[in-house]
Amino acid sequence: MTESSEWLIYRGAGEPHDGMSRLPPPPPWRDFSARGAETAREPDGDGSRDRRLGAHRHLAELHRPGAEELEMINAALYLRRPLLVTGSPGAGKSTLAHSVAYELGLGEVLRWSIVSRSTLQDGLYHYDAIARLQDVQIAAQGGYGSAAGSPGSVEAIGGYIRLGPLGTALLPSDTPRVLLIDELDKSDIDLPNDLLNVLEEGEFEIPELRRLADRLPDGEAEVLTADGTKVRVRDGRVRCTSFPFVVLTSNGERDFPAPLMRRCIHLELGRPDHNRLATFVRAHLGDEAARAGDDLIARFLERSRSELLATDQLLNALYLTDAAAPPSRERLADLLIQRLDRPR
Repeated sequence: MTESSEWLIYRGAGEPHDGMSRLPPPPPWRDFSARGAETAREPDGDGSRDRRLGAHRHLAELHRPGAEELEMINAALYLRRPLLVTGSPGAGKSTLAHSVAYELGLGEVLRWSIVSRSTLQDGLYHYDAIARLQDVQIAAQGGYGSAAGSPGSVEAIGGYIRLGPLGTALLPSDTPRVLLIDELDKSDIDLPNDLLNVLEEGEFEIPELRRLADRLPDGEAEVLTADGTKVRVRDGRVRCTSFPFVVLTSNGERDFPAPLMRRCIHLELGRPDHNRLATFVRAHLGDEAARAGDDLIARFLERSRSELLATDQLLNALYLTDAAAPPSRERLADLLIQRLDRPR
C-alpha cells in the first residue's frame, strides 16, 4: 500500500485479509467491553459513566461549570423539580446527569431515550400479558393447573411486570436516583402533557397489580426494575420517598407546553468556549491529545460560530487523526466535522 493508505483497514479490494488485527482500541466513548458478566452487578457495570464523563475525567478537574449552570442544577436539587436542559447537539446536556450522579454518589443513571413512538407507559412499566398467557398454556399442558407459583397463579403476576426507567426512579429510596429523559423534543405532542401528573405527584399505579392487591400475600408482588433487580410493590402503587433528580434534555426542535415548563427548572447550555472544549477533549482523550489537537479545537470553535456542529464530531476527528495517524489530517477532520444544518 502507499503511505497515504497505510491506515486503511477496509481497502475495498474484494480480497479477504487479516486487517482487523491492526484495528486500534475503540475510542473511550465507544468502548462497550465493560459489559461483561463479571461487572453486571457493579455500579455503572455497562461503562456508560466512562463513556459520558470520559475515561480521563480526573484530568479535567480544573474545569468548573459556570455560575448559572451550577445555580440551576442546585435549584433543581433543592426544589425537587425536574431540570430541563436545552442546547445544541453535543453541548453536554446528557453528560450533566452523569456528572451529578458521579459527584453525589447517586449510583447508575437511569436513562429513557425518547423516540416519536414513546408513551408514558413505556417509562413507567411494561406488563407482558402475552408471555404470561403462553406460560399458562404450557403449564396447563404439563398438568400444573393454577397451583401456587405457577404462571396462572395470582402470586406469579409480578414476574411479568418490569418497571421502566421512570417507574424505577420513583421507587422508595433513602437517596434520589438520577433519571435522564433524553431528547424529549422527539416525542409526539402528548407525552410532555402526560408526564405532568407523575412528575408532580411522584407516584403512579399499576392497574394489573392494583386489581389483585387483596389476593396477593400482604398485598405485595415482586417485580423487575429497569436495572435488573427485583423489588416488592405493595397495593399496586409505586410512591417515591426521595424525588429523583430528573434531567430532561431537548435540542430545541420544539416548544413545550407551559404546564410542563412551570414544573421544571430550565437551563440553557450555550456554545462552549475554547477552555471548555479543551477540557472536554482532555477528559476523553487525555492531556496530550488536547495539546496536540489545539489547532483543530480552534478551527472547530471558529466554524461553530456560523455552523451547527456537535462536540462529539470534534472528538471523532481528534481520535482518528491521532490513533490512525493518517496523512492529510486537516482534510480528514473536515470530512468528519460536517455542519449538521447543511442542506440534504
